Amino acid sequence: MDKSGHIIIVDDEQMVTKTLSMLLGLEGFSNVVLFNAPKDALEYLKTREVDLIISDFIMPEMNGIDFLNSAKKLQNDVSTILLTGYADKENAIRAINEIGIFKYIEKPWDNTNLIISVKNALIQRALKKELNIKVKELEDANKKLEDYSKNLENIVEERTLELSRANSKLNAVISNCADGIVLFDSELHIIDVNNASLTLFGQKKEQLIKKNLFELIVSEKKQFSINELKSKNTFLRNYILINYEKDEKIPVEISIAPIKDEINNFYVAVIRDVTYQKETERLRDDFIATLTHDLRTPLLASISGLEFVLDGSLGEVNQKQFNLFAAMKKSSEDMLGLVNTLLEVYRYEAGKTYLCKTKFDIVDLVNECAQELSPLAKKANMDFKILSDCKEAYVDADRNEIRRVVANLVGNAIKHSQNSSNIQISINKNDKITKINVKDDGIGLSSEDCEKLFTRFCQGTNQKRSSSTGLGLYLSRQIIEAHNGKIYVNSQLNKGSTFTFELNNSTSDCKVIL
Repeated sequence: MDKSGHIIIVDDEQMVTKTLSMLLGLEGFSNVVLFNAPKDALEYLKTREVDLIISDFIMPEMNGIDFLNSAKKLQNDVSTILLTGYADKENAIRAINEIGIFKYIEKPWDNTNLIISVKNALIQRALKKELNIKVKELEDANKKLEDYSKNLENIVEERTLELSRANSKLNAVISNCADGIVLFDSELHIIDVNNASLTLFGQKKEQLIKKNLFELIVSEKKQFSINELKSKNTFLRNYILINYEKDEKIPVEISIAPIKDEINNFYVAVIRDVTYQKETERLRDDFIATLTHDLRTPLLASISGLEFVLDGSLGEVNQKQFNLFAAMKKSSEDMLGLVNTLLEVYRYEAGKTYLCKTKFDIVDLVNECAQELSPLAKKANMDFKILSDCKEAYVDADRNEIRRVVANLVGNAIKHSQNSSNIQISINKNDKITKINVKDDGIGLSSEDCEKLFTRFCQGTNQKRSSSTGLGLYLSRQIIEAHNGKIYVNSQLNKGSTFTFELNNSTSDCKVIL
C-alpha cells in the first residue's frame, strides 16, 4: 500500500507521541507530524490536508472527543483513531456514534493491532478521496447535462419556431401560387392539392383526393406510364387537363419531382396552364406558315426564270453571266428549301401532317440515300460503310418522311466530319424495335449541346457546327415522334457523334394515319 499518507499524532505526553512516531517510522510511514497540544493541531489543520489523526482521549486543554469533533469540522473526510484507557471505553463508543471515528484503541496498545488499524484508516481515507473525486465528476457531469438540457430545450424551441415560420411561409407560397401543385403517390393517386389546382380542376378538395391524377390529365399523343417517374425529374408537354365542371380542356405543362421519406415515395407535380402561350404560338406559327407559303410562288417563279436563262432559252449568255445566274438560282433554291422546311415544321406542330404508312425495307432505303449522297461524300473525300444484322428489315412507316430523316442525318455527318473520314450507317432489328445509327468521327458535341440539339434553330452553343437554320434535326424529331419512335445523339467533343432513331415494329397492315 501507499505509505506516503499524511499522519498527525496528538497527545499531551511527549513520550507517547515519540513512541508512536518511532513505531510508524519503522513501518515506513515517513510523513508523520507530532503535537502535544490539541489547539496547535487544529491550527495546523487549517492550512494542511491530513489523511489520518491519532488522538489521545484525556488531555488537559481539550479532551479527544471535542478535539476530533473540531478537526472533523475542518476536514470532514479525515480518518481518526482515538486512544483511550479501559475506563474510557464508553466515551470512545460515544465518539464513534457522534463524530464517526474510524476506530478506538485501548492503552496499552498492541503494536501489530495499531499498525493494522493505521493501514486500514489510510485505506479508508484513500477510498474517500477517490469517492469524492467520482462524486465531483458526477456533479460536474450532472451540471453539464443540466446545462445541455436547458440549451437543448432552447435550441429545440428556437428550431421549432423557425420551422413553424418556414412552414407558414411555405404554406402561404403554395396556397397562393398561381400554378397548380399536386402531391400524389407512386400509384398516381392524389394526396393533396393547393387552391390553384382546385380552380384548374373545377372540383372540391375532397372530390380530388385519391383520384388518379392522369385520368384527369391526359396526353394528346400517348397515355402516361408510371415508368416515366423513374427519372429524377420529369417534364411533360402536350397534356390536357379536363375541367368537368366547365366542360373545358385546358392545355398544361407538368413538372414532376420525387419526394422520398423512410417508408414511401411521393411526387409533387407543378401544373401550369399554357392556354395563352399555346394561342400565342398558334398565331405566330400561322403567321410564319402564311408568310412562307406566300414566298414559295415568287421563289418558284424566280427559279424557273433563271433556268430559262441558264439553258439558253432566252438567248446566249457569256460565262460571267452564267456564273452569276447559277449562283442566284442556287440561293433561290436554298431559300425555297428553307421555306419548305418551315412549312413542314408548322404542319407537324399543328397536327396537320398525314402519315402515309407503308411496309417497306429500310435497309434498301438506307442504301438509296447513301447512293444519292455518295457524290457529296466523295467530294469531301469520305466513304460510306453500311452495316446491317439482316438482309431485309421491313418497317411500317411513312417512307418519304423516314427517307427525309435518314438523308438529314447522313447529310449532317458529311457536313460536320473531317476529310478522309468514314461514315458508318448501321441497321439493327429485334422483336420490338428497328434501330438506325449514323456514326461520324467529326467535331462532336458537348453534353450541353446534345441536350438542346433537337430544339428549333439550335446548332449547339459551345461550338458552331454550321450556318444552317437548325431546323433539320427538329423536323427529324417531329417525324420520328409522330411515328411513336424516339431520336437521340451520343457525342463527345472532337471524338465524333452517333445519331440514332428507333421505330417500333408494327405488324398492322399498311394504312393511312390521319
